[in-house]
Order: sequence, then C-alpha cells, then structure tokens
Amino acid sequence: MFRKTNTSPFEDALKCEAEGLELLRAGVANTGCAALAVPKVISVSERELVIPHIEQAQPTPALMSALGEGLACLHKLPQSCYGLGHDNYIGLSPQKNRWCDNWGELFRDDRLGYQISRIQDAKLRNEFQEVLARNSDALEGFLNEHCVRPSLLHGDLWAGNALFDRKKAWLIDPAVYYGDREADLAMTEFFGGFTSDFYQAYDSVWPRTSAYAVKKDIYNLYHALNHYNLFGSGYLGQCRQLLLSLEASLNH
Repeated sequence: MFRKTNTSPFEDALKCEAEGLELLRAGVANTGCAALAVPKVISVSERELVIPHIEQAQPTPALMSALGEGLACLHKLPQSCYGLGHDNYIGLSPQKNRWCDNWGELFRDDRLGYQISRIQDAKLRNEFQEVLARNSDALEGFLNEHCVRPSLLHGDLWAGNALFDRKKAWLIDPAVYYGDREADLAMTEFFGGFTSDFYQAYDSVWPRTSAYAVKKDIYNLYHALNHYNLFGSGYLGQCRQLLLSLEASLNH
C-alpha cells in the first residue's frame, strides 16, 4: 500500500484528490483501455490517502503509446458541462470550479483571472489584470471557437503524475474538472517528459486541433501563474512571456 499524508493547509485536499481518482478511474473503465489505469482509493481521511503501491518501471514506447491512446479515449467520453460542482486543488493551490456552459468564460475567469488575483505584488497584479481585461472578449471567443465539447481532464498532467509499471500506464495526483481536452495536452509540455510515441498515439485517436499551438501557451499560462504564486520569481519571466504571447496571438 502507498500512504499519502496531507501536508497541505487544506483539510479536504486528500478527499478532493480521492474524488478525482475515482472520476478518472470510472472514466478509464468506460474506455475499455486495458493498458491505462488509475489506482483504486482504499481509504481516505483528512490526514491520509491510501492507494495500492505501484511498482514503477521505465516507460517503454508501447506504454507511452498506451498512455496517449488511453488519454484520448478518456477525453472522447461525452460530458455535459464545463467546470466541476465544487472547488478542488492543483498542487498546493485552490482551484476554482463551478458548472458553466461557456468554456472561454470559465478558463478566463476561474483559471487565469483567479491566479492573477492571488498575486501579492499589487503593481504586478494590476499589470496582469489589465492585460487580461484588454483581451477578455477575444480570449473567450477564441477558446469557445476552438473547443468543441467538454472532456474529463486530469488537470495536472505533468510527467510526475504519469507512472508506469511493466504492463500499464497509471494516472495519479489529479486536479480534475471538465474542460478543453487540449488543456491536458498543454500541461504535458509544460515540463516535458512525454515522448513522441505519446503524442502520435493520442493524435491517432483524436488529432489535436489546428489551434493547439496557440492554446498550449494560453493554457500553460495558468500553470506558470500557479507556480509563480507557489514558488516565486523564478516563474515570473515565463508568466510575462506567455501573457505577451496570448495578447499577440489574439490580436494578430
């Protein structure tokens, strides 16, 4: 068994994680993809989450492909709305959620807007808020135009949250919500670590859109802002770069 202790300041952090695991687990089961798995929640409390131990191995090309194919199949499952019925967490940060039928609005306000509102430096916060406000309508319209329907997202899909044993790929530590599938793919590129086998397998099931390159920077601005708020100035340059990229792409 693997026992995860709650080291966050939030009493319900592990319960939200457990709910996310169960949503993903049910979704993966519905895809019928045998090479992608999500650990079953054995028990959860405010203090501890218990899941089965995963005997880790180096990912093979076949397992990377299985992860990409399985993720695309998960994303293809029909969903009815964007967001989630309650807030949860992404890493050590709160993640705002509500049910919404407008993806562009949800991402602009509850992802970018919320993270910008958490910036402690008032001058920087106002600077970023002005850029977001200036591009508000264009951002909402662009994201809605290039997102056909909601998908169940892992929400925090960096390489450390995709594990492999000798037979399967495993998804752990989610920050689930329903949103544009390409937000998950963007996060895979935030730190890297996913091979070409992963992306080729994903695209073979559900090809990325022509707008992915632009959306990738928009979606990863959320993660850059979150990391800036958590870890400080080392991420500020990336936040500025992605914010400028957002504005340039929406006004070309």
